[in-house]
Amino acid sequence: MSRVCYYTGKKPKMGKSIARRGIAKKSGGIGLKTTGITTRRFSPNLQTVKIIENGTVKRVKVSAKWLKTGKVKRAPKRTWKKPEAEQAPAAAEQQ
Repeated sequence: MSRVCYYTGKKPKMGKSIARRGIAKKSGGIGLKTTGITTRRFSPNLQTVKIIENGTVKRVKVSAKWLKTGKVKRAPKRTWKKPEAEQAPAAAEQQ
């Protein structure tokens, strides 16, 4: 699964990271000097959530901004557990 929001299409963007040294002029120095510029990625705040789509539960990545607006219809949490009594005899019969 790629880093793309299912609803908004937000994805990582490229930017730059600037390294500086020195003391700012307002602090009494002679100013900041740039010592290096490197490229970096700004990734969106994506959360993996379960949603209901066409009657089936699906796991998708959604941006936090979209989740906060309440536009995502989440799947209900599963409260029941599979009965172990049915699974144990079935496994014994296969052996």
